[in-house]
Amino acid sequence: MFLTEPNTSDSSAFLAHEKATAGYVMNLERAWAWRPDIATIFTAMRQQLTDRSGLGPRELVVLVCTTARAVGDSYCSLAWGTRLAKLASSALAAAVLKDGAAAELSLRERALARWAEQVVRDPNGSTQGQIDEIRNAGLSDREIFEATVFVTLRMAFSTVNNALGVRPDRQLADAAPPEVRAAVTYGRAPSA
Repeated sequence: MFLTEPNTSDSSAFLAHEKATAGYVMNLERAWAWRPDIATIFTAMRQQLTDRSGLGPRELVVLVCTTARAVGDSYCSLAWGTRLAKLASSALAAAVLKDGAAAELSLRERALARWAEQVVRDPNGSTQGQIDEIRNAGLSDREIFEATVFVTLRMAFSTVNNALGVRPDRQLADAAPPEVRAAVTYGRAPSA
């Protein structure tokens, strides 16, 4: 990353906790260690949104993969593409990460993926017709709101990491299925 690693008692405690949780300190945690309080609040807000959401786990993962691809975030694409591969298949994950054209997605998932693309690429260009399309796919207005907030939170997270030059962890890339690694041709290369 472009910043140095912080060396404060707060950052050291944050990184030690993260290492105990994941087994290693992820590159993105080194950036967020500059403000562990903000990292904690961000994580708690995202958790509160998803814990009480009507969106299913696979739908949330499709939203993250679509958002990560649309913003060109290799880090989140590798992490969440691996999750999608476990929930569905490596082929489906690769298709979502390449161009979003995955026939195996449900009607709701396809509508959510199209919505995530719209939110990322041109939120001011959204239309009533797009909202109606999402409703017709079986999503409630609350779920549409939740999906929109979730996508924008993911965009904020990705933007911080990408702007600060955070590269995907080698461990993360090595753990991703080959199809997922091959699909992620954008963003920063994994660290050595």
